[in-house]
Amino acid sequence: MTSCEHYHCVYIADHDVMCIHRVDVQGAITQWLVNDRPSSLSVNKAHNVLVTCRVVRKIKEFSSHGVLLRQMTLPDDVINPCHAIQLTTGHFVVCHGSRVRGDAVHRVCLLSDDVTQIVHTHGGQRGSDTGQYDVPCSLAVDDNEFVFVADLNNGRVTLLSPTLNYIRQVVSRDKLKWLPRSLHLDVQRRRLYVTDNDFKDGKFTAGRVVVFSV
Repeated sequence: MTSCEHYHCVYIADHDVMCIHRVDVQGAITQWLVNDRPSSLSVNKAHNVLVTCRVVRKIKEFSSHGVLLRQMTLPDDVINPCHAIQLTTGHFVVCHGSRVRGDAVHRVCLLSDDVTQIVHTHGGQRGSDTGQYDVPCSLAVDDNEFVFVADLNNGRVTLLSPTLNYIRQVVSRDKLKWLPRSLHLDVQRRRLYVTDNDFKDGKFTAGRVVVFSV
């Protein structure tokens, strides 16, 4: 799910039906097909919707009313992308890596504006040390383009510089009850919203939202 202040609406990704639902402030609901399973959403500075499609390794850009503007295939070594955000520079930040699918590499990448070139990376082999990830699954970016990364199985949120250098952990495992699945940053109030979810028997079974001052 994501929102757009410009168009005053909310977008919801429907993984099973492979579509996006748009809900405006009057409650009007429309939807459009993605024709691939959407993994996550974000909105860029042009107020368009970016849909990350994990299986086909693509980012699809739609207008607010569902017109497909372009689709971009990620580099071959960006496998199982979870979330993508376009920076004001035009570059993209993408996190990728899946434990279920057996990916060896779990990292965050800064990509060129056509996503064909990897400019910077953070992470590598899956692990729990500083500089490693175990399913980096969600991103948030502040006004200075510092990047917050939800590290699912390590139970933490990491802060990176605009060039993806490690800064610090902004949320540690002891601050969460379960696993951090999604992030939202309120830039004006400097509050980070983290969904904290319990995962059992192959599915999420419980959850809450935890708010941190950053």
